[in-house]
Amino acid sequence: MTLETLPGSSGYLDLFPERRMSYFSNPYVLGLTVVAGIGGLLFGYDTGVISGALLYIKDDFEVVNQSSFLQETIVSMALVGAMIGAASGGWINDAYGRKKATLLADVVFTAGAIVMAAAPDPYVLILGRFLVGLGVGIASVTAPVYIAEASPSEVRGGLVSTNVLMITGGQFLSYLVNLAFTQVRGTWRWMLGVSAIPAVIQFFFMLCLPESPRWLFMKNEKDKAIAVLSKIYDIARLEDEVDHLTAAEEEERQRKKTVRYLDVFRTKEIRLAFLAGAGLQAFQQFTGINTVMYYSPTIVQMAGFNSNQLALLLSLIVAAMNAAGTVVGIYLIDHFGRKKLALSSLFGVIVSLVILAWAFFAQTPDSSNGIYGWLAVIGLALYIAFFAPGMGPVPWTVNSEIYPEQYRGICGGMSATVNWISNLIVAQTFLTIAEAIGTGVTFLILAGIALLAVVFVTVAFLNKETNPPSHHQNQPGLHLNEVGILSRRHLMKVVSLPAGCLLCCPEVQNSRHDPCAAQARLGAKARPGEDETPNWIWARRF
Repeated sequence: MTLETLPGSSGYLDLFPERRMSYFSNPYVLGLTVVAGIGGLLFGYDTGVISGALLYIKDDFEVVNQSSFLQETIVSMALVGAMIGAASGGWINDAYGRKKATLLADVVFTAGAIVMAAAPDPYVLILGRFLVGLGVGIASVTAPVYIAEASPSEVRGGLVSTNVLMITGGQFLSYLVNLAFTQVRGTWRWMLGVSAIPAVIQFFFMLCLPESPRWLFMKNEKDKAIAVLSKIYDIARLEDEVDHLTAAEEEERQRKKTVRYLDVFRTKEIRLAFLAGAGLQAFQQFTGINTVMYYSPTIVQMAGFNSNQLALLLSLIVAAMNAAGTVVGIYLIDHFGRKKLALSSLFGVIVSLVILAWAFFAQTPDSSNGIYGWLAVIGLALYIAFFAPGMGPVPWTVNSEIYPEQYRGICGGMSATVNWISNLIVAQTFLTIAEAIGTGVTFLILAGIALLAVVFVTVAFLNKETNPPSHHQNQPGLHLNEVGILSRRHLMKVVSLPAGCLLCCPEVQNSRHDPCAAQARLGAKARPGEDETPNWIWARRF
């Protein structure tokens, strides 16, 4: 078996096109993805529901109505919980498995939903928000990894992005639920309490699903792992997949060491990969997505539409754009590429934020519900339309691909924690900043951050588009058809190279469009007895 014929690589699938899988060719994989993605649904529902519930919580509790800080705390306490849940979620995933982590998240989330629905005062409500956040944080780490490890590489990007679709679907569902309960006694209690239903559904479905085959191999439960893989791949490809999982496990055992959080920062290559992944997560939040999702009804009211129901209805349009844009992103992410998708998304986000800022700058008391109010709504819709296909799924997809196996849980958890910390900062400060300096200026600041994100993405992935690897490869930043065919004994140690690496071997660069020529030029250089990491291949880091 050669590098180019690794299962899931472009070369392998070119040689065996009949083994290529599509999104809907295996209902079992699709079922795993949907059930695991309910964790994303919980995340999205909680994000969206509080935006509408907050309007009615202010009506019930005067102390909340009088304090922007308390409103921000009710919104952001879930993020504090999510931050802790995400930080511990990586360790829980690696120690106890993806399945048990998901079940734990469901139990904690359900408990939080019950506490919120029964809250007698804002402070018990804040406690419930914290518990819900814990569950969401664990789920945010677990779902993408579980889906990625159970997915064929050729559809992995799209299936991992399905988790993001579930997030946006949950947000859209929350706005529908908000509208449904606007005329019901105890409006916000129903809005928040209903969130327990998806968690209960996922809990019982998850009991019937297997553990991740990758995790089972890590824990030497090979028979169980093979049983799961046999439901994913046909017999011909299954043999290759199992063969390479075994080889990867043996190599891992030979160089295995105790993995600690500090190792991420001590090892340059892993540190660079983490900085790229965590940076994407931070910019996802600091460009303002959850400002829009948490406060879109409030923003609509700021634009001059004072009715609670009208504000929710207009915000429903924004949520629908979010869900539709994510569907587009699922297709584009494996066809258009991560880098191009992120950059095109960010350019649109910048334009949309400038439109939003202009709407608020131009608005006067006499123009309420007029052209500038509608311009603000259009700006919100455009923002979501550009953000959802790109900066929505790209950070999560990239983070599910770029880390070495032994660091995947830890780095994934730390990266998700960065996402939640950034989310918390934005949610806890948006209303206060908007009151202090004006809504228009606030949106201009977000546009400036989006411009910095363009620079970051351009630099972080300057040399190479990240590629969805075979799940036996721990480094997705390499295009296999540019490397040439090497024997397994001389396979380059790509584990330590970060996303964005560019093979600089002249033979490869001169043959990037001709894999056969690259094979001929490189093949002569890899001889038995030579070092496993040939000195004629070097990598330029980003």
